[in-house]
Amino acid sequence: MGSIKLKSGSDIKSIIEGGKHLSEIKGKLYEKVKVGVSSWEIEELAVKLIKKSGGEAAFKRVPKYSWATCVNINEGIVHGIPEKGMVFQEKDIVSVDVGLYFRGFNTDTSFSKGLGVSAEHKLFLDTGSKALENAIAKTVTGNYIYDISESIETILKKEGYNPVKSLVGHGVGKDLHEEPQIPQFVFRKRTETPMIVPGMVLAIEIIYTTGSGEMSYANDGWTIVASDGKISALYEDTVAVTENSSLRITK
Repeated sequence: MGSIKLKSGSDIKSIIEGGKHLSEIKGKLYEKVKVGVSSWEIEELAVKLIKKSGGEAAFKRVPKYSWATCVNINEGIVHGIPEKGMVFQEKDIVSVDVGLYFRGFNTDTSFSKGLGVSAEHKLFLDTGSKALENAIAKTVTGNYIYDISESIETILKKEGYNPVKSLVGHGVGKDLHEEPQIPQFVFRKRTETPMIVPGMVLAIEIIYTTGSGEMSYANDGWTIVASDGKISALYEDTVAVTENSSLRITK
């Protein structure tokens, strides 16, 4: 593991500005996700909006990844490559992950959207959204990464869902993925995890399934799917830690 890279006040101002752009992009992508739309259309819109923002597609800066978004459906968990042939259908759960590189800093955000889903799957999505809200509330000076992890695990387990333990939230800044790692489950004693301090910028992620939480790679080498074929979802926002509060940079 590398060291945690704390951000200065001027760094956070730049990150906030990038986050505002990314929030607008996220909102427009969310509205675009409808029955009959393809994941490639989501990608095309993201590319257009990112260019308009004056930033760069953060994900295209990842070695060997050539797209601005990751789009997954149902049992797809993360890192799905957008394709013209992936057309959204009624009852699908669509997850979209997008990042922006703006003035030297990355921001990262994700959402899941149900298209005419059942009450059971609506509860599944609502639980992930609630878990993200509660995790962000724990992201304050003086708490520990443990507090974020414990909050997420408690909410998911209460409804019978499982986090994908092989995938974690992370620090974010000049690099898209920085320390600390932020698991969605408790794995160490509280004080053995990093303390949350001013200057941290964290991408808090809720990556979970209705099944076991075990994952596998698809044949494209990127897409990660639920090994048991169960429904999955993804929620993520970038949060900056200040002296007195946490600031949700993407929303």
